[in-house]
Amino acid sequence: MILAHDVYFTLHDDSPEARERLAAACRTHLSGHPGTVFFSVGMPASEFDRPVNDRGFGVALHVYLEDKAAHDAYQAHPRHARFTQENSSNWKTVRVFDSWVEAAG
Repeated sequence: MILAHDVYFTLHDDSPEARERLAAACRTHLSGHPGTVFFSVGMPASEFDRPVNDRGFGVALHVYLEDKAAHDAYQAHPRHARFTQENSSNWKTVRVFDSWVEAAG
């Protein structure tokens, strides 16, 4: 089992430029941490607009980690702290979903 750490950001300034700035900051500060199995960041897929689709976010971050120890190290890392410090002023809401998932291959 690996830990899926999925984070959905809603922004005060929700312009395409602000979304891209946050996504770039995610790539800079949150990718490449030890124990990371998978990393991605992106925007809502507007072509999927069904009643079940949650459209209440501007940027989605997905970091899959080997185990809880890798997650805890990621959360405590100075790059993570810098990301939060530099970007949190534009966060309206942040929703975090952590779940244990099976790696399919």
